[in-house]
Amino acid sequence: MSEIPSSSGPNYTELVRFLLQPFLDTPESLKVDCEIIPSTSRVWIRLAFEAADRGRVYGRGGRNIQAIRTVLEATAQAVGQSIHLDIYGSSNSNSNTHQERSSPPADKPASKHEPPKQRPVSKNRTQ
Repeated sequence: MSEIPSSSGPNYTELVRFLLQPFLDTPESLKVDCEIIPSTSRVWIRLAFEAADRGRVYGRGGRNIQAIRTVLEATAQAVGQSIHLDIYGSSNSNSNTHQERSSPPADKPASKHEPPKQRPVSKNRTQ
């Protein structure tokens, strides 16, 4: 097995394409922009695809996109980098391109689940 020189890092653009294309009906619609900031060892990946493919890319409960993020983070950590993934809306939509939030806002809890609600006590209970 050949070693990759330390000066050349992973090809994030091709890795993202490899991970995402199986989920896309129109793989040619995938747009990937990768910006590597050497001074901070940070990698910024921006991607866009058709809105119709969004459900398959994200997966039930976000499992697919989380798995993709995990692979990208592990790849970046292996070469001493950190990674940030931005997902944008379809570039062909009539509205302006908008960014999807990859994490909940700071004032919102991370979980969508709420604690169980207290059941009202029945007044007809016999003791």
